[in-house]
Amino acid sequence: MNRYDNSTILKNLQEIPYKKGKFYPIIPLSESDIYIITTIGDRLDSIAYSYYNDSTLWWIIAMANNNVNKGFIFVDPGTQLRIPTDLVSIYNLFNQFNNAR
Repeated sequence: MNRYDNSTILKNLQEIPYKKGKFYPIIPLSESDIYIITTIGDRLDSIAYSYYNDSTLWWIIAMANNNVNKGFIFVDPGTQLRIPTDLVSIYNLFNQFNNAR
């Protein structure tokens, strides 16, 4: 499984496996957010590792920024990014969003 694949494998009534994808919430602004300007070679996963010590949390940075291409991990140099810092609230939103469906 791809380490960035956040889907769950389920089986339908005929026992055929399928993936249940995840939906990601809109991440609200916070006064504690950090803003950075990217440089050559920056990627969302490496930035997530720098700020969260976990590269798999790249999706938080992607969802917080409308100026990044969703589905791409690379970021253009000179792009301003918002780095959300309230991970507990983001996890709660994520779980509410996905447990409700």
